[in-house]
Amino acid sequence: MSECLFCKMINGDIKADVVYEDDHVLAFNDINPQAPHHFLIVPKEHVSTINDLDERHEKIIGKLFLVAKKVAADMGMEEAGYRTVMNCNAGAGQTVFHIHLHVLGGRPMLWPPG
Repeated sequence: MSECLFCKMINGDIKADVVYEDDHVLAFNDINPQAPHHFLIVPKEHVSTINDLDERHEKIIGKLFLVAKKVAADMGMEEAGYRTVMNCNAGAGQTVFHIHLHVLGGRPMLWPPG
């Protein structure tokens, strides 16, 4: 997806503040953080929304959460807690149409969210 912001980050065309990378995912700090720690984890395969997932994506979705756990622990958030969020489509707040998992921590998280 040549116009996808996250694909451009994955390809190195746009610089990201990377906190983790492997062959399957890229994790980077959010450019508009909503908490002291706020990073995104994206699969390197372009998938526009949760609605576009199918059985072949099971492994990568699990990988997103395992990376969230690892990076949260590396940032010292595992005991205090952190929130994971994945939005689907514009009405839910998705602004970049490449699935991504938000991980937020470093402050108390209120419920319900906005």
